[in-house]
Amino acid sequence: MILVDLASLLGMIICLGMLVFGIISAAGLGGFGSYLDAPSAIITFGGAFAAVLTSYSLQDYISGLKSLTLIFKAPAMNTSDMIKKIIDLSNIARKEGLLSLEEAASDLDEPFLKKGILLVVDGTDPDLVRAIMETEMTCVDDRHKKFAGFWETVASMGPAWGMIGTLVGLVNMLNNMEDASSIGPSMAVALITTLYGSLLANWICTPTANKLKADNAIEMQQKEVMIEGLLSIQAGENPRVIEEKLKSFLAPKDRETAGGDDGGGEE
Repeated sequence: MILVDLASLLGMIICLGMLVFGIISAAGLGGFGSYLDAPSAIITFGGAFAAVLTSYSLQDYISGLKSLTLIFKAPAMNTSDMIKKIIDLSNIARKEGLLSLEEAASDLDEPFLKKGILLVVDGTDPDLVRAIMETEMTCVDDRHKKFAGFWETVASMGPAWGMIGTLVGLVNMLNNMEDASSIGPSMAVALITTLYGSLLANWICTPTANKLKADNAIEMQQKEVMIEGLLSIQAGENPRVIEEKLKSFLAPKDRETAGGDDGGGEE
């Protein structure tokens, strides 16, 4: 079951609601149509995304677009829960031995943790375990940063293409100065592209990039917790010592909620 991140969903909806409220308050329902202009939308959105396509391979471009959905997915487990899981595993290893972790790994949904456990069970050298897991963590981090960078690129292109659309509109307006009554409406249409560019950047792209960065930071922290926890289990450290070591990753206010079912007690 995929959990929905309400913060991202509500943020997008409330931003749209504030925009619509502002337009209707100023221009009324009848004036709402003056903020809708198909050519301006084509220049701004089409130009921005086409320019981004030039900057990426087609595969990376499609992956970048799909990454928008990631901000609406809440993480299945937080860092405190991950620490509890590792402490439980440390108690199992202390009571039944490292080989018992192989059976426990079959019930885990986190592939990174499961991979680390299997490396430990196979008797892999601790330095090699760390190297393998840190390499995978770095690759995941690079992929996530690429997604955030994609939306940062779109955010930079949106206002730029909005300005291009405005300049096109101004040229058209200046070429038709004979009719003074058309200058105001023409100027309004020209400015719509700037509005669209700002919306693309500040309503969608920049918040998406920031959320992807924040989610990535949380995931990287969890992976660091997994690495330190598994290496501590492999070294045969006391579960209570492992618990205190891993709690250092948390803010003080969150440390009381993190811990194994039996507090990492002795056998």
